[in-house]
Amino acid sequence: MTPLRKRMIEDMQLRNFTPETQRNYVHHIAGLARFFQTSPEHLNLEDIRQYQVYLANDCRYSAQSVNQFVSAVKFLYEVTLEAPFDTASLLRARVPNKAPIILSQQEVARFFDHVPSMRYRAALMVAYGAGLRVSEVVALKVEDIDSQRMLLRVQQGKGQRDRYAMLSPRLLEILRAWYRAARPTEWLFPGWRVNRHLTPASLQSACRDASQQAGLRKRITVHTLRHSFATHLLENGTDIRVIQVLLGHRRIDTTAHYTQVSKQVISGTQSPLDHLEARQKLGRRPRNKAQAAA
Repeated sequence: MTPLRKRMIEDMQLRNFTPETQRNYVHHIAGLARFFQTSPEHLNLEDIRQYQVYLANDCRYSAQSVNQFVSAVKFLYEVTLEAPFDTASLLRARVPNKAPIILSQQEVARFFDHVPSMRYRAALMVAYGAGLRVSEVVALKVEDIDSQRMLLRVQQGKGQRDRYAMLSPRLLEILRAWYRAARPTEWLFPGWRVNRHLTPASLQSACRDASQQAGLRKRITVHTLRHSFATHLLENGTDIRVIQVLLGHRRIDTTAHYTQVSKQVISGTQSPLDHLEARQKLGRRPRNKAQAAA
């Protein structure tokens, strides 16, 4: 490990960055160093801009990944290197606003029918039944199940915040069956390695396999189940601020994106054209006496 990488990691640890963020930042900076075959401390803003263009055009990185690189570079040069140049000139890519893929409840049922392993089925049902992220599902501990209050405790979720998620009677029944079968001690979903929990990658792989076996043409990830959870709650009349709390969103406008894909919200909203036609019918005058008599 180079002194620069060590110093950058220490700077991130002092600011309590998550291990995933640290890995992502180091990955991007290592790629920058390999591209120019030199230490990043010898590069300037124009060099960084060239590499950013390379990521977007040649590597076809998504807007989110390009922006993550910008964040990593800003941290390196502003915090670790205390560079004299202004990194504010580094542009961020505009992230396209795409509606999430949502499964119908019939598709969700068919999906779960094709999850072969009890371990994966229980974990994926937590993602749908409680609206958890994949990283939150795999990191659940046995002690996080509060059957008395019917809650799931999510420790250090996104943004390193604790919160509580809903624990429905059906989900509690599923988790109890899983506990009786596997007898986990610490992690609710232990992995194959000792004292480790299930990895997000393995759960995503199980999700893809079940989707293919079920014959679903939609691109389904664990996050699709979370999206479906929120949309189905909205369609059932749950207040959007309650959904915001359950999902752990800081801002209500993040949760409001689900109104774009809820068919009940769309179909249940009256068009202004309907009001216009009603007014026209009420305000229409007969053209002659015969029409008036009719």
